[in-house]
Amino acid sequence: MTQGSHHSSADPRNRDILIYVNGELYPREKAMVSVFDSGFILGDGIWEGLRVHHGRIAFLGMHLARLYEAAKAIDLDVGLDRAQLAAALYRTLEANQMTDGAHVRLMVTRGMKSTPYQDPRACIGPATIVIIPEYKLPQPQMLTKGLRLFTVHVRRGAPDVQDPKLNSHSKLNCITACIQATKAGADEALMLDPLGFVATCNSTHFFIVRGEEVWTSSGKYCIPGITRANVLRVCREAGIPAFEKDFSLTEVYGADEAFVTGTFAGIAPVVEIDGRRISAGRGPMVERLQKLYLELIARDVASATAP
Repeated sequence: MTQGSHHSSADPRNRDILIYVNGELYPREKAMVSVFDSGFILGDGIWEGLRVHHGRIAFLGMHLARLYEAAKAIDLDVGLDRAQLAAALYRTLEANQMTDGAHVRLMVTRGMKSTPYQDPRACIGPATIVIIPEYKLPQPQMLTKGLRLFTVHVRRGAPDVQDPKLNSHSKLNCITACIQATKAGADEALMLDPLGFVATCNSTHFFIVRGEEVWTSSGKYCIPGITRANVLRVCREAGIPAFEKDFSLTEVYGADEAFVTGTFAGIAPVVEIDGRRISAGRGPMVERLQKLYLELIARDVASATAP
């Protein structure tokens, strides 16, 4: 059965979580936003996924930098500065007594509308900020046995259509890609760019290993992934040749290993693409990179301080 890169086992503790909505904490069943909220009406908002390790949010500075850059790009006033938003995140974790094994979804929308209409001038209040923390761990077998991908017809668009560098609530193209991959019996969709080169997956970033080299896309048609950037960083630090470049499906099918990256699962191997077997399971490069990435997380959270 297909499961996707974000599949996790249900955790009964999540029934009792407290969710942050505009400065207040609510039980799960009472955490709500209005039907007039910009995020609900139009998908007008931005978001970040965060991981909690040893009481600290990994790479929080990088995530907040991406969030505020996106907010500036779409002329959205978050209403809190970075220190205040970080404090809200840690307040939510503390209220839930979460210190490890947790995934956090931070969402910011343009706020309430006076009427269901796209014009931002129809907004009548401040931004809506929601923080959903959950106990959530990737399935262990996914990190060793790997995922199957299917290349879909849905392309990553050019920046003059909808800039794929924005981590926005408007994810319908990725959802459509995910549906097509699921119907094909795969775990996740592999998406091409407008020129037919490999771009990214519907919810993760994509890498291949050829010989001793690690390749990922040029980055022109995907969000600036935090885990993606950190994998390239650990490659540089370890002396592993790593390249951001255009490459085709032909080069993917001939790869020695493949893997995807994301905040939730970190690094997960890919064993099959479009019915072609890439590897029997986790290969030596993926295993090495998983270890290096976990060491980088440990260094990051060890140096982090809560607000």
